[in-house]
Amino acid sequence: MATIVSTLFISLDGVVEIDPAWHFPYFDANMGAAVADDYEGTDVLLLGRVTYDSFAGAWPERETAGGEDATFAAQLGDTRKVVATRGTQDLGWRNAEAIQGELVDAVRALKDDPAHGKILVAGSISVVRQLIAAGLLDELHLLVHPVAARQGERLFDDGDTLVSLRLLSSEAFPTGVLRLAYAIAEAPAPKTYDDVTDQVPGA
Repeated sequence: MATIVSTLFISLDGVVEIDPAWHFPYFDANMGAAVADDYEGTDVLLLGRVTYDSFAGAWPERETAGGEDATFAAQLGDTRKVVATRGTQDLGWRNAEAIQGELVDAVRALKDDPAHGKILVAGSISVVRQLIAAGLLDELHLLVHPVAARQGERLFDDGDTLVSLRLLSSEAFPTGVLRLAYAIAEAPAPKTYDDVTDQVPGA
């Protein structure tokens, strides 16, 4: 069974709709290495349509241009890409295919395929939310920028269900970016103030 991992750039106030104005000033070799690590060993890259269009509109040209980012561009091109879209047109990038049927059912089939060890979800906020709700997401990898974006789409929208996470690892970069890896976890046992009074300062 494959591990499904979400990787996201995020501001301190939870915005994951990337604005170059607050993202690129914090991108350094440490963040580049973290991105490379997240993509390492990926068998399937799962993308929402908006994220796919952004990738497909940039990375093939960067691969052709042969610049410093061409190696990573080629890696993306060579990776199997499964796209959550209801469109029927050609996706226009090698190794890209549209999801057949409903998202959750299709991802569950990908996860259960013994040929897959790791499925990476890059960006694709709607997809991430649906996978969390369906209990299919295993890990959430966040590169938290030390900035309050103040506007843009946030990772967790309003809802009735708590999402509990267990910290797997953390690392602070010189830029102030935090690299945090979480597993989706069971909620802790409920408590009230009466249960923690012995932990209050001075108790």
